Formats: sequence, structure tokens, C-alpha cells
Amino acid sequence: MTRWTANDIPDQSGRTAIVTGANSGLGLETAAALAAHGAVVVMAARNTERLQSALAEVRRRHPGAIVQATIVDLAVLSSVREAAASILADHATIDLLIDNAGVMAIPRAETVDNFEMQFATNYLGHFALTGLLLPAMISTPGSRVVAITSLARHVGRIDFSDLHGRARYGRWTAYGQSKLADLIFAIELDRRLRRAKADTIAVAAHPGYAATNLQTGSNWIRNTYYAIGNTLFAQSAYADAWPQLYAATAEGVHGGELYGPGQPGGTRGHPKRDRIEARALDPATGRRLWEVSVEATGVEYGILATGGSA
Repeated sequence: MTRWTANDIPDQSGRTAIVTGANSGLGLETAAALAAHGAVVVMAARNTERLQSALAEVRRRHPGAIVQATIVDLAVLSSVREAAASILADHATIDLLIDNAGVMAIPRAETVDNFEMQFATNYLGHFALTGLLLPAMISTPGSRVVAITSLARHVGRIDFSDLHGRARYGRWTAYGQSKLADLIFAIELDRRLRRAKADTIAVAAHPGYAATNLQTGSNWIRNTYYAIGNTLFAQSAYADAWPQLYAATAEGVHGGELYGPGQPGGTRGHPKRDRIEARALDPATGRRLWEVSVEATGVEYGILATGGSA
């Protein structure tokens, strides 16, 4: 594991992978790496023009790659349902779902479903998409769900009294909450999959300090901060995608684990298994977040709804 790169991805021929946020950054690099190793990759994103450009880029890098496009706006539940229906119409089995898309530290905004934008895009949309696609994954041996969290989870907390920041909003605390929710979701999902005796596993990954297009500030001070941080700590999006690619494809990965860069501080380096903080492992928190998410999205998860009982 210590020197693992995308070149070490096992052959993915015959496998189908769904990657959200695949039009740029980590999503594009993840989609390209999986396609290079033989997977049929469904690249999902909300902007048609950028998504088509990303498909062309993957095909340019890897002639013969099998990549497809699906439009999804994870902040809009109706769009998530339409995308899931489109994917299932074309793919009876799904081997990999990489819940990668996200927005970061933006001014407060609400979605058409009346959710805070970061919580909706980064977490609730992926909760809904995963639940809608899960029947095709449970029927696929060895399938994996990979939820993408962040170092920002350390500054987040799940504020069940004000999940959508209506009473008080901080762009970084809201981002941290959404990424902590992603980690808790992966762990709770895997708990329920184990109780249901499913072959599918759920794992989490984080890219460390990633230099991507999420780092677009609203003023020159913020952009200068990002530029300095990128110079000191960041590595390329290609390398930042390694932890989620490892979680998705490497042998020896088990459900409920977290993978991130291996250098001290977890900002960069080759992927390794990372420590999960106790608050993310708390079953009561996982269960409560799950119940809130089902109520918000209307996605029930079938036999997983009660932790494995029908």
C-alpha cells in the first residue's frame, strides 16, 4: 500500500463504475483511471457542456475507453431520481459507485427542495443516489460504494437542531458538517449491508489537501490563501484521486474503512488506511442521520431501512 498509485489498479474489464462530479478535478481523474483499466464508466455531472468536454478528454487520453454521460444535479432530488432511472435502464449491474461530487465553503443558499446547498449537494444527493442505485449493486458480487469525505470533517459537527444553517451559518462549518456526514453515512451504510449479509461494501476516502476547482474564492484574499496552500501542501488532482481509487479497487479493502494520503497530517502522499474518529463511529449518530436523511429524501433503502431486517 505504501507506494500504491493509479497504475496499480487491477483490471476492471467487465465492470461498471459510476462517478459523480466527473467533469473536472478528482472526479475526472478517477473516471479516467478506471476507464484506462477497462471499466465502463458512467461520468455524472450537472453541466452538459463541461461533461461532454470531460468525456472527450478521457477518450483523448485513453482511446477506446468506454465512457458514458449522465446529467445529474445532486442538489435537486428530482434530478437525482431521473439520473438513477437512466443509469438503471442501461445497467442491470453496478460494480462501483464513487460519490465524489461536491461544493466547498460557499455562501449560504437553499436548493429547490429547501435544503442548505452544501449539505444537499455533498451529502443528501449522494444518500439518495446511492439508495436508488443500491438494488443493482447488491445483485453485483464484490460491488463497492465509496463516499468521499474531507479533512474538513474535523471542523464539522452534525447539528441536528439546525442541519440547514437557518439559525446560524458558517461556510466552513457547513462544509465540514457535510463531509462528516459523508463519513458517517459510509460507516452506517456498511453496518446495514453487513446486517443484511450483502456482498456490497461501503468505504470512505479523502484526498488530503486537494488543489481542485473547488478552491475558487469570492475575493482576492481567499484566492491568495488557496494559492499559498496549494504551493505548500497540495499535490495534483491525479495523485489526490489515489485514495478513492484505492478504496474502490484495491484488494484487502474492507467495509467501514477510511483511506487517505499517507504522509503525516494526511495532506498528501500515497494512500493508506486512515484513523476514524469516535464520533463518526457512534451507532446512535449514524442511525439518527440515516433516519433524517430518509425523511428528507424519501429514499427508503429497501431491506436496509431498519438495519437489515425486511
